[in-house]
Amino acid sequence: MKLRYYLFIITWVWCIHVAAQDSNRVIKNFPAGTKLKANIRYARDTVAKHKLDIYWSKLAKPNSPLLVWIHGGGWRTGDQCNDMSYMKKTLASILENGFVLASIDYRWSNQSKWPQIVQDCNLALEYLYQHANQYGFNHNKMGLIGFSAGGHLANLISLSQNNNVSNFIAPGTKKSFRIKAVVDFYGPSDLVSETKIGEENDPHSPIADLIGFSAIDRPDLAKRASPITYVDKNDPPFLIINGEKDESVPYLQSKLLGSYLRLAGVKNEVIIVKDAPHYGEYFDVDTVRTKVIDFINLNLK
Repeated sequence: MKLRYYLFIITWVWCIHVAAQDSNRVIKNFPAGTKLKANIRYARDTVAKHKLDIYWSKLAKPNSPLLVWIHGGGWRTGDQCNDMSYMKKTLASILENGFVLASIDYRWSNQSKWPQIVQDCNLALEYLYQHANQYGFNHNKMGLIGFSAGGHLANLISLSQNNNVSNFIAPGTKKSFRIKAVVDFYGPSDLVSETKIGEENDPHSPIADLIGFSAIDRPDLAKRASPITYVDKNDPPFLIINGEKDESVPYLQSKLLGSYLRLAGVKNEVIIVKDAPHYGEYFDVDTVRTKVIDFINLNLK
């Protein structure tokens, strides 16, 4: 009887493991043997988007540094699997270099009111901080990697951590974590200058959806939602990457952030990838991947 019970438990655990992998459309992009815990609820509510995934290499060691992936999608599309399909080699290198990787989801801008999208990300990061021992990583070695809108959110969260912006934290919750390094792939840094001609009067532009108004009509709100507003000398180091031919987030957004960081005395590097558009495999090439891995190894280990 006991043997049957134990066999049942083993089978049940295996089925849960397989089901989690089957529900994750990007696990196939990871190295063989990668362990996944999918769709972890990070808030005490029923909001469907309040979930995250965690990936471990089969060689992962206890107390590993954690890199948190924040997806793009114009603040109004996508989930925690976004941007992974074209970054396969980078994903493999992150795990092979001893990092645990978490990927977080958040409510879209058209599902929430500003700044709830930022609050969601902070909730997810606080959950990871508080459950570090459970998942086998070091909560004092947390970094962010963000793409497009996710780059904006990663930058905003990390740069504002010295400024005590109370409404970036969900009511009734707290923030204990500190971000030690940021990899920003083509994230907007200044929402006013990011506004395209013709978008200033569009109530459904990505920025208007994000903050509730055109950045031109409400530059005060746009400033509060712009990462460059919060730069100071105590910010973490940044690796900033953009495409030479990015028409969605022009590379001047990245250079502008780099200049603000430089003037504040914050360590940073800006890389403009020749001929690269807004996203894609241009950013998974050896030269870029090496820069990313060298940066996180230097600043998170």
